[in-house]
Amino acid sequence: MNPINFLRLIHTIYFAPEPDLALIQRLGLLAVKLGQIHALRPDFVGEDRARILARLYSNADSIRPENALALIASYAGPAYMDNFADFDPVPFAAASIGQAHHAHLKDGTSVVVKIVKKEMAAELIRDARRIRSYFKLATLVYPKLRGVANPAELISQIETMTLNELDLRNEVAGQRILEKIVASNADRFDFSHLHFRTVHENLSSEKILVSNFADGETLDQLLSRGALPYDVLLELFNLHGFFLFAIGTFHGDIHPGNIVYKDGHFTFLDTGTIGRVPDIMRTGLFHMFDALSVDDFPRAAACLYSMSEQKLDAAAYAAFEKKFLALYADFPGKTVTEISLTKQMMRTIRLGVMSGMHFDKGMYDIIKSLMFLDGMVIRANPHAVLLHDMQRFIRNFTPFVQ
Repeated sequence: MNPINFLRLIHTIYFAPEPDLALIQRLGLLAVKLGQIHALRPDFVGEDRARILARLYSNADSIRPENALALIASYAGPAYMDNFADFDPVPFAAASIGQAHHAHLKDGTSVVVKIVKKEMAAELIRDARRIRSYFKLATLVYPKLRGVANPAELISQIETMTLNELDLRNEVAGQRILEKIVASNADRFDFSHLHFRTVHENLSSEKILVSNFADGETLDQLLSRGALPYDVLLELFNLHGFFLFAIGTFHGDIHPGNIVYKDGHFTFLDTGTIGRVPDIMRTGLFHMFDALSVDDFPRAAACLYSMSEQKLDAAAYAAFEKKFLALYADFPGKTVTEISLTKQMMRTIRLGVMSGMHFDKGMYDIIKSLMFLDGMVIRANPHAVLLHDMQRFIRNFTPFVQ
């Protein structure tokens, strides 16, 4: 990315009347990832921009279908396709990293073949190096970019995360982590509603992932036609909440296109990103949600503070608590349409940060999860009072939180 394109990227993320998502995608993978990260950082760009940038999680260009077979041949050789009875070269799903195709193995098994779109690692590393240097210069001119994080360090985090996603073997490893958690806790929590796909590791590699087709529809498909009951989303919160509150290790990209549902069963897809939070945040977050679910806002403020790595003096905490209580003064009984949980949590984290607190980077994996879950609830039941409805599930996790 040259300096002119970097300035165009900064302008559209921070200054344009509305972020230009098409421009961001044209500027490359790192630009898309930077836009996605800023979707979780309203403290950098404001709530309205963050919501627009969040569309980058679901809107992505796919490569032309005629290139899919050529890519597979370049990754695995021309004989690789002999493993399949048929292969649909037209992708049925696409994201910033890869795209997915329907196929059948020789024995008739219906599978999904996911491929990395192209060789992106070298371009990503080059762009990351350049953007780090650009940011160092930009922060001298525009100090706001320092925000609550070091932009150059943010680029390094994005680079590490994206290089991880570019290796599809990490998706298999992520699924194995979640499967192990399920197996280790099956005697104390009901996982009967959660399934994982069978992965054909003999046909999979760094750039290709072959797994059994997950029968059903994605939550996004169900939501689009108004066919996803609200109670199903609450059950998803119950499952995801166990990983988050009881373990602190969870599916880090739980958007509605990554979950298939049928007949009471969820199948987690795209497990290449695993979120992790330290115990102090896992337990603090649980107690905060527990307090919020019963409108105990002073306790919720104390729980947020318990997660901060930076402590405040008495006067600073008193000022923070006063603002926290004001922030939540009109929150009780509000529906997700009136005040979304994501928006409220973004404001809450921003208040904490602006009051002098500092949170582990895992906090933003949690915000991403809330963004997806909250967005699904708004589509399924815009009149839901989500935190109150979550209360019975939150209490389910009490035995697991120390």
